Amino acid sequence: MAFDPRREDYQRLALRYALSLPKGNPVAAAKAFTDFGRRFARDRDTLPQSDADRAFHLVAVAAEVIDYQLPFSSEERADALINRGRDLLDEAISLDPKCHDAIRMRASRVSLSFDAQFSFLHEGADEVLASCQETRDAVPNDGDDERIALGRDIALRPYRRWMAALAEEALICGRNRSCIEAGERLLEQDPSDQADVRFTLALAYAKLEDEASLDALAKRYGTIIPARPADDAWMGIARLALAHKSHDMGQTRQLLERLIAAYPGCASALITQTELPDGVFARLAVPPYSEDELILAVSEATVLLQEGDDKSGRGVLGSWVARTTAKLYPEALAEAQEFSAPYYQQDEKGPQDGDAS
Repeated sequence: MAFDPRREDYQRLALRYALSLPKGNPVAAAKAFTDFGRRFARDRDTLPQSDADRAFHLVAVAAEVIDYQLPFSSEERADALINRGRDLLDEAISLDPKCHDAIRMRASRVSLSFDAQFSFLHEGADEVLASCQETRDAVPNDGDDERIALGRDIALRPYRRWMAALAEEALICGRNRSCIEAGERLLEQDPSDQADVRFTLALAYAKLEDEASLDALAKRYGTIIPARPADDAWMGIARLALAHKSHDMGQTRQLLERLIAAYPGCASALITQTELPDGVFARLAVPPYSEDELILAVSEATVLLQEGDDKSGRGVLGSWVARTTAKLYPEALAEAQEFSAPYYQQDEKGPQDGDAS
């Protein structure tokens, strides 16, 4: 369900193109849409578009640069990519001063701290909602219910991304109740959870050791379409963390094995525990149950994994997860050793480690 900026760019122009077509001739419309796909891929500037459409296209390009190229670039290329991303966002804002995605993304690059970014997002949330609702209400009624619904949905997406970012920043800052407030507000506005904010909520409930609310959240998964069981990595790590905090090491190990079973062949991610920069446009779009998704969840779950003092410097739970995974899955350890040889090779046990056997 994660937001894909390129797909949304296509949807925005497709809707505007559909509104420009003559009504009452479905054959001509089908032929025109074949032409639309070619023009979008080769020469999008020939398509009808507003300044807001042009601004979002710049946002989509900036997202590609910042979220999908910059984290994997060489040091030599990094400065150039940072400057390009900034310039794209500045141009988007100059075209459309209400381009909330660009405003939010730009602020994340210049905020001096997580707390400063949290305050910026918190203070702007109501204004962004009002602006997006105004855009939604202005969607023209062309008689096609599906197009109207999509147009109104797209109009609200910048607000949904804003609130998802607010929840994530609150979690990072240790403002767990503010995280839950933002996440619940977003789920109330969008029960389909396009932003996957339930993943962030799972970590916040674990931080607060609120198992009852975590169970209630898991039950709500059944109301989200497209349906997905509550066995994602965020929920798995949250449950594992609660069991570990209660010193039930047998249950903790069972939950670890269940998490690994949900992501077959990806256990090395639990050993290396790579930290990734947060997506600036939105949480990165990755396939469900893929290694990329597990890596992403582990990175976001550092708020749980790195709790407590440990000789490794990585946190009590993180150390336990890495060492236990390494003992249970030697092939995952061998894969992880190709990249690094950190604390998971140590034999010492920190407090609350329990028995990995």
